[in-house]
Amino acid sequence: MIDTPHIVTTESRRTAAIRLCVERGDMPKVMGPGLAELTAAVAAQGIAVTGPWFSHHFRRPTDTFDFEICLPVAAPAAPIGRVTAG
Repeated sequence: MIDTPHIVTTESRRTAAIRLCVERGDMPKVMGPGLAELTAAVAAQGIAVTGPWFSHHFRRPTDTFDFEICLPVAAPAAPIGRVTAG
């Protein structure tokens, strides 16, 4: 059974992210490599990860997913390849 949804207010957190728009069937193919790329970029900058990774979806999925793979970080990440700061 699904719990009743409720609104939670939290403080803003810094993130490093890679935005992707992929077909539904490609999700399993892009998540692992995307997370590895993101983790390597953050580590290369010497930035501490402050929590578990998560995905941020920009819209309800259709035949494609428009989302970011994100890591909460302790300091702003410089853009490297597909990695951006959030």
